[in-house]
Formats: sequence, structure tokens, C-alpha cells
Amino acid sequence: MSHTSLQIIRDEHLSLAAMLRSMLLMVERGPGDHAQRFFDVLRAMLFYIDEFPERLHHPKESDLLFPRVVRAAPSVMEAVARLEQDHMSGEMAVRDLQHLLLAWELLGESRRRAFVDRCNSYVDFYLEHMRVEETLILPEAEKMLTEDDWRELDAAFEKNCDPLTGKYPPDPAFARLFTRIVMTAPAPIGLGEA
Repeated sequence: MSHTSLQIIRDEHLSLAAMLRSMLLMVERGPGDHAQRFFDVLRAMLFYIDEFPERLHHPKESDLLFPRVVRAAPSVMEAVARLEQDHMSGEMAVRDLQHLLLAWELLGESRRRAFVDRCNSYVDFYLEHMRVEETLILPEAEKMLTEDDWRELDAAFEKNCDPLTGKYPPDPAFARLFTRIVMTAPAPIGLGEA
């Protein structure tokens, strides 16, 4: 049986992974002759990560999904503890990246390496985090949770409506942010000048 919340989680993971990989492409390209545009796009990407996954996606996993899965399948407790630690440190990690990006922008090339290194390790960390959720936690949830659990999870996750999944209209508060990222990021990342 298919559950809406599982599809929403997977869709949100896909859109977040695309954003993370796009950040790496941007960083690999560097600012070139368009430093202001480069830093604007990366700031917008980091802001999205801070706003959507950290404030909407993770709390629902932590508060609703993980406790149910652990109760039904105690064997995943260690993995859930690690994922919870990731969630608790996630907001600080993205804020640290925002700070390092600002340092690079304002203080120059001497601060580039610190941002690039941290960005690469952050993306690796985040992709691994989502991999564990999708290969260990979600399959256990599918096997072990009750229909009552799924009704509650589906109702909660249906409120997320991440517009980057392409399945929901953008929240007016975020429409400008998504337009800015897509229209400003250079091709092939976005629609801006290459």
C-alpha cells in the first residue's frame, strides 16, 4: 500500500538533493565574472535549506515518524538516534555555511577554501542522512506502522507542500525565493546566463 507521507518525504529528499548538488556545481564553477550573482544564488540556496527542510521536514520526521518507527521496530533505535543528532545539528551546520559564505564574499579569496571544504562535507553528510532514512527507516515504517499511524503521518506531511518538488504551487512567501534561484543561477543549474 502506498502512503502519501512516504511519497512526500521521498519527493522532498529528491528536491533537496537537487538543491545540494546544484550548490556543489555552483561552488565548482566559482564566481567567475559574476561574483554578485554567484553569492546571491548560493545565499538563496542556503536560505531555502534553512527554511524548508530544517523548519518543516525535519521536525515532522523527528516528532512524528521516528518515534512511531522506533516503537514498532526497536532495532532501528541506533540509526534513529544518529538521525536525530543530525537533525539537532542541522540548523547550526547550515548557519555555519551561511557565515562562511558571507566571509568569502566580504573578506575575499582567503576565505574561499573554508567554505568550499565545509560545503562539500555538508552535502556529503546530508546525502548520507537521506540515504539512511530511505534505505533503513522508511522500509521499516512501511512494514511496521499501522493504518492509524499512516493517517496521522499523511495528514501532517501533506501540509509541507515543498514547491521545489514540482507538485505544489509555491507559497507566496517563497515564490520570490524560488524564482530568484532558478532565474539567477547559471545554466545548467538554472535559467540565468551561463
